[in-house]
Amino acid sequence: MTALPPDFPHDAVMEAATAAADVARSVVLPFFRRGVRADDKADASPVTVADRTAERAIRAVLSERLPGFGLMGEEFGLEAAASPYRWVIDPIDGTRAFITGRPTFGTLIALLHNDVPVLGLIDQPVTGERWIGLRGAPTRYLSALPGHPATRACAQVAAAELSCTAPEILDAPHRPGFDALAAAVRRTSWGGDCYAYGLLALGQIDIIAECTMKIWDWAALVPIVEGAGGRMTDWSGQPLRADGDGTVLAVGDGRLLPRVTALLDTPAA
Repeated sequence: MTALPPDFPHDAVMEAATAAADVARSVVLPFFRRGVRADDKADASPVTVADRTAERAIRAVLSERLPGFGLMGEEFGLEAAASPYRWVIDPIDGTRAFITGRPTFGTLIALLHNDVPVLGLIDQPVTGERWIGLRGAPTRYLSALPGHPATRACAQVAAAELSCTAPEILDAPHRPGFDALAAAVRRTSWGGDCYAYGLLALGQIDIIAECTMKIWDWAALVPIVEGAGGRMTDWSGQPLRADGDGTVLAVGDGRLLPRVTALLDTPAA
């Protein structure tokens, strides 16, 4: 695991990330279950005024507090690309859940150093849950709800709980592998977006396998899952990269990884 750089501005980064999440929560909540209109983007994914307003608010906070850092967001692109530090934000991960009134969406805030995620934050505005992961440190879970940030022991695929956001995110080349994995696990559940990764970090889910993921979908999740004792890779077991194939795999127990990646490599019949 890559260590934090020796000059990492720990306090300033943590304060900026939590302040940005607080502002995003205050922006998003007034739109929840208020019938906001959703527009389709070029990739057919939905976006709302809540997404755009929250991203602007997050950018404003982060830029003010750490003006030398780069910024990449799902809705408004990249700023200060040359900086070794780069915030990566998704103001509402799970817009489909948001516009249908389900509290399984979340705000994602990540910080990368030389393209490696070093900090991740998931905030769920409705339930008031927040996960914070910092590379090399235990994940923190801030909530009035029960839960402890530690993945559970599960060495056998046959005993595992598998999760995926939706069948339609599984592109055709990868569907046979997912089906093979789903046939081997104890149970498969659908839905969750980033919230499912928070549940994996609390020991409620054992495996998450998804496709067509962008860097803003997964960057914040890596320090959270790994800080709780899990592993995150692509479907071949390699580290996630911005220019990767879009597959994302999370396992709560690292002993699952070889068998799960072998199943996901199942070719089409």
